[in-house]
Parts: sequence; structure tokens; C-alpha cells
Amino acid sequence: MNQRLNSKNLLITIFSIFALGSCVSPSKPENSLTISTSSGVSQGTLSKNVITWEDIPYAIPPVGNLRWKAPRSLKSPEQVIKPQQGNGCLQEASIYAGIQGEGIVGQEDCLYLDIKAPVNNLNRRLPVMFWIHGGGNTSGVKDYYDFSELIREHQVLVVTINYRLGPMGWFTHPAIQGLQNGIDKTSNFGTLDIIEALKWVQSNIQNFGGDPDNITIFGESAGGHNVLSLLASPMGNGLFHKAISQSGYTTSFTREEALGINQKGIVVNQLGSDPALSRYDSSGYASIKNLFNKDPKKYGEEYQRYLRSIDGKVLLETYKKLSKDTYDRLPLLTRDGIVTHIDGVSAGLSSSGEKNNIPIIAGSNKDELSLWLGSNRYFVNASYPFTKLVPIPKIEFKREDLYKLWVKTRSQGWKLRGVDEPLMELEKAGYDSLYAYRFDWDDQSSSYFADFPNLIGAAHGFEISFITGDFKFGPIGRFVYPKGELRDQMQETMMQAWTSFAKTGIPNTGKSQEWKKFHSKDRNFMKLDSDKNLSLDREMLSMEFITENVRLSSVGTLLEKCLLVQETFFNIGDYLEDEFVKWNQGACKQFNMNFERKKIETDLIEEFGSATVY
Repeated sequence: MNQRLNSKNLLITIFSIFALGSCVSPSKPENSLTISTSSGVSQGTLSKNVITWEDIPYAIPPVGNLRWKAPRSLKSPEQVIKPQQGNGCLQEASIYAGIQGEGIVGQEDCLYLDIKAPVNNLNRRLPVMFWIHGGGNTSGVKDYYDFSELIREHQVLVVTINYRLGPMGWFTHPAIQGLQNGIDKTSNFGTLDIIEALKWVQSNIQNFGGDPDNITIFGESAGGHNVLSLLASPMGNGLFHKAISQSGYTTSFTREEALGINQKGIVVNQLGSDPALSRYDSSGYASIKNLFNKDPKKYGEEYQRYLRSIDGKVLLETYKKLSKDTYDRLPLLTRDGIVTHIDGVSAGLSSSGEKNNIPIIAGSNKDELSLWLGSNRYFVNASYPFTKLVPIPKIEFKREDLYKLWVKTRSQGWKLRGVDEPLMELEKAGYDSLYAYRFDWDDQSSSYFADFPNLIGAAHGFEISFITGDFKFGPIGRFVYPKGELRDQMQETMMQAWTSFAKTGIPNTGKSQEWKKFHSKDRNFMKLDSDKNLSLDREMLSMEFITENVRLSSVGTLLEKCLLVQETFFNIGDYLEDEFVKWNQGACKQFNMNFERKKIETDLIEEFGSATVY
């Protein structure tokens, strides 16, 4: 009897458990390291509460016949994705770009991205922050940036990408565009790579716990330029929901400039024997040999095959030799009327009304040019008193007053042309959530080696470490990012502002100072600094104001002033040749500016062996 009851109770218990299980879905794990995507299965790694998925391909490798074509979507869900070494895009090696070696390094098969997410990422819709690295669009690599601290502290998901660089990413040639169709007729392949990566993210990021309806693109220098380019491009519509341009710019080139055709319609400085390569004339524009031998229909396909057959590293090495000091000023983003507005980035921004619901932050740094000028022997002296012990030069000013004039003028020009003017163009298109900043933090340590606050200050790119929480800058990192309360305050402010913007579209520093919107009538901007100096300010800059201050300055010779004003008119936006010629009643026309600039450099090299300290 008891045995029957026990058996009956056991059956009831088993039935109840089965019934309960059939009514309640088993819960999903809070985080998973293995994620399936449209381009393969990626195995993540866990470290300090952050999961990382590396080297996920987002497009078919742009090699062979796909060189200088739009990226092609990759559909390969069954492949197993494995971490790689050295898949940065082709570029000149540089420790400052995050890719070491000698000469030309990297590879053409480089269209990969990394994803980092906090633990417990699944069953969530985390804000996605999509980082576009800088480097003049000629250098840089996704692996250099580690946003783990930002991710841990603020629960966002970060994507970092590679994209084609230099003449592999932006290339104009009649044998390429003249024989291709549709989107392949563009010159802006690197821009299309970023667009393709955004498409991949929209399709796949939910698998990682990211929200495809909340993507913030952000980037610094060339990355900021690419952010502005995406805002200006009709092909950027619907791919992202917020944007941050850090020290961006709006420079673009006409098709004629990209080809090296001068104002008289003549191709200048022909190369002679090598039809595959380009160089620069004295004005800085690329020039090409007339490849078609006056019969493009007969020879076009042959030249196209030849261009695609050249080894990529050899091609870039030859570019480097021919262009020498102008390699980092290659004609890149081109006004092709396809990816980029036919009248340039500024025109594209003012006509981008389809995206005017997107909140935008744009800003620059107080001392943008100090990194370059502070190592130029024209402005500083360098000695090595402890060569055997410490490989750091002792740097002292030659003419501190001239140095400060140069840094201030160029930095004001950057803010005007890279921040205020783009935001005012966007305002014309109906954007009403615009925010501006200037990064002012210069709470650095003076040292026997240099007066770092005055020499470096709030230099180009220095704000990045306060967003990543990864403080590094070679052997001087401990001087320019000294540990302490002031550094901690700046990191807290930057991380809070960037992630609150990604989450809500409103930058909140976490401090009492409200970050007001930018409008052309008042041009409010936030001075990002340690807590005691964090404040809202306004500044009505114009080129007339900036260059008139140079003219009236008691510092500098007329030649030095002409060189400075030319840089201000020629950088951060499209070349303002006419304005420069008219400046100061045409006083600079007495100088051959390119000759004078080259002479200064040549004299420094002759005296010191190099124009720069490093």
C-alpha cells in the first residue's frame, strides 16, 4: 500500500516537473563567448569583465580584381573566425600609428573589425559606439585603441575597424573610374569601407547585445574627418544615430586636383616610364602620366590590369619615394558626386537634411599643433644629456613667443574650420541638437626634459586617452598624463559626457555645468578641463579675425607671418588660395612660398641632420 502511494506520489512529482518545464522557457545565459555572424562564428575572450571578439571580416578582401572597387558584402556564416596578426591596412610603419616595423607594412586584406562588450552582454540592447581611427587616412589601425575601461565603467559596446588607407583607399585614375560602373566609379573606397562596416554592424550587432537602433560614430583627426564625411554623404543615411567629430576637418579634392591637372587643364610632372604611380608638383597636387597614349579605348583595359597587378607594398613604397615629404598630403577624399558631394564636404553638410534628427558633437583641442611644432627644430633646441640612461631629449624653446603665436593661430583656425563652420553648415540643414567643445586640459608635469604644459599642453589627440582610460604616449607618457586627481577628473568628465551622449543624445559631464547647444548666433562651446576650469564659453571666430591678429602681432618676420597665414588658409578645409593672395594687401606675393618653406627645412637638415627632434 505504502509502496503504491510512494509510486503514485513519484509519478505526480515527475509529471508536475515536466508540466512546469513545458510552460517556462529555459533562461538564456547572461553572456556568451561564441557568437554567430553573417561572416562567420567568432570566439570571444574574457578579461577583466570585458569580452573581446577580434578580427571579424566585414567584407570580401579587396584584393586582385577588387582593388579600387567598392567593398563587397561577405556572406560566410559557417566559417570559423580566428584572431590574426598584422592585418592592418597598407601604410608606412609608425609606432605613433600603432603599427610597427620598417618601410611599408600591413596588407590589402585588411577589412576587419573588433567588438568589445561588458560581461552579461546578452539579452541586452547596449548603446553601440563605433570608433573610426585617425592617422591622416594614410595610417592607423584598429588594434591601437583599447576602450575596455570605458566599457566596464559605462556599459556600452565598442566597435573598432580597419579601412583602406592612402592610395589604396582613395584613388582617382582614368583607367579605374573610366572603365567601371555604378558605385565602383567612386574615388572614395576607404569611405565606402566605413559604410560597409556600419552596414555589417547594423545586421549583426544585436547578436553581441548591441542596439542596432542606437549607433554612435566617433573618431579623431582623420576619424573626425570621416565622421563629417559620413554626415555629408547621402550614402550615410540611416546607418548611425549620433555622431562625434574630434578634431575633424572638411578637406576634399576636385577630380582634377586628384588627377594632378592644373588650372590650364594640363597634366603636370609626368612620371615617364612608370604608368602606375603618382607624384606631387610644387603646389602639392598629385600628377600622373597620360596613361592612354591618346587612345583610351585601346589601352584602358590593359592599363587597368597593370595597375591591379602591381604589388601593393611596392606601389606605396614608390609613392613614398616620389612624394617624399608630401606623402601625408595625398589627395584623398574626392568630390566624385557619388559618395561625396560634388561641391565638397561643407556643401554636403548643408544639404544633409535627411539626417537632421542626428545629435552631433564636434570639437578641437586648445593646442592642436603643439605635437608637430614642439618637435620642430625651427622652434626648439634639443640635447641628449643622458643618452646612455634615458633616450629622451631635453627640449628648450628657441623663440617661445613665435611658437605660441603659431600654436594659437593654427589651433584657432582648426576650431573655426573644423568645428564652428561644419556645425553652422549642419544648422542650415535643420539640425537642432548640435554641441561644441574645446579640450583644454594641460595639467601636466614640468620636467628637467621639457616644460610640458607650455610645450605640449592640450595637444592634438590628447583627449583620446581620457575616453579610453588607456594612458600612453611613448616615453613621455608619464609626463603628459601624470597620475593624480586632475587626470582622474578629466577622465571621469570625458567618459561620462561621451557615453551619456551615446545613450541619450545629450552630453552630460556629470558636473554642475550644463552643456548648452551650439547655435551660430552665440557659438556656445564647453571647455573640457579639470573640474575647477570646466566651463561654458563662446567665441565668434572668423578668418579675418585670426589672420588680422597675425598681421598686427609684434612677433615674427613678414615671411614667418606669410608662412603661418598660408597654413591657416590651406589646412582643415579646402584651400583658400584667393584669400591668401589678398591677405595683407598681397604682401606675401613677393615670396616663393614653397621655395621658402623647403629652404627652412633643408637648412635645418643640413645643420642638425633632421628638421625634427625625433
